[in-house]
Amino acid sequence: MGHAMPGFRVTIVGTDEAELEPGAIGQLAIDVGRSPLFWFTGYHQAPEESARRFTADGRYYLSGDSASQDADGYVAFTGRDDDLINSAGYRIGPFEVESVLIGHPAVAEAAVIGVPDALRGETVKAFVVPRPGVTADDGLAEELSAYVKRRLAAHAFPREVEFLDALPKTPSGKIQRFLLRQRSSATP
Repeated sequence: MGHAMPGFRVTIVGTDEAELEPGAIGQLAIDVGRSPLFWFTGYHQAPEESARRFTADGRYYLSGDSASQDADGYVAFTGRDDDLINSAGYRIGPFEVESVLIGHPAVAEAAVIGVPDALRGETVKAFVVPRPGVTADDGLAEELSAYVKRRLAAHAFPREVEFLDALPKTPSGKIQRFLLRQRSSATP
């Protein structure tokens, strides 16, 4: 993502709302007291939502993005906190898995969500748009799962792959994961 804009100090905070060491993954936050151009004080007539966006002491505005920051201040996006998949204690960012999947020659687009699993809490499910001329079948699904497992991690591979003609997106092109979650919960 790069550096913060002038007038803003960004940092990464952990679940205890303390700043994390460089390289650690946590929540991207704006240091309110050290960001003179930060003017947001809360949502109009929504005190509960406003309270969720700030640490208990009001020092940090919590963006809702999972990220890390290196020693030089460069911020690397990991994913939206509400999109992170918690599988057997591992926090999996959908972006990481999607990046590996779109590296496969048969994949045009990919989106990843977490689906409920009795043993692991959640497992990874991938929605894949195959490239034109590619046969989307169980063999390709197995190949894609193994591809992620080899290139990323054994805990992050999709245990389920569903092929689609197109991914649901906003007009600006952002994947609408909530529609994929709804689709997944509606199908047995």
